[in-house]
Amino acid sequence: MAKAIHSMIRVLDEARSVDFYAKAFGLGVADRFGFDGFTLVYLRNAEADFEVELTINHDRTEPYALGDGYGHIAFAVDDLDAEHARFEGLGLKPNPVKEFFRDGALLAKFFFVTDPDGYKIEVLQKHGRYR
Repeated sequence: MAKAIHSMIRVLDEARSVDFYAKAFGLGVADRFGFDGFTLVYLRNAEADFEVELTINHDRTEPYALGDGYGHIAFAVDDLDAEHARFEGLGLKPNPVKEFFRDGALLAKFFFVTDPDGYKIEVLQKHGRYR
């Protein structure tokens, strides 16, 4: 049986990204490994074992082209409206809250925010399958 353990994204500025994920999602540095040419930083919080792995290539000076294949990573929260207000208060510029309905029932209530490197992140109200 396989278990998802992390999702990796390439970032330009380690400190800027660590600060964003700490403010937005309460993720802290679980491990940091420096190598010749790159550094790996693993972020997590007490809510889950799943981690966001930041890869910082030391010689990179230009933002990464995200291409048309990247979708998003998602986080579930207890109070979406409070989180949206908190994100606004922190100047993180969240998109408006939206709701998805299927067969007349609420499937998902969510908003998106963009991290400093342009990655889209979905923030969902804990509900139904999104826990």
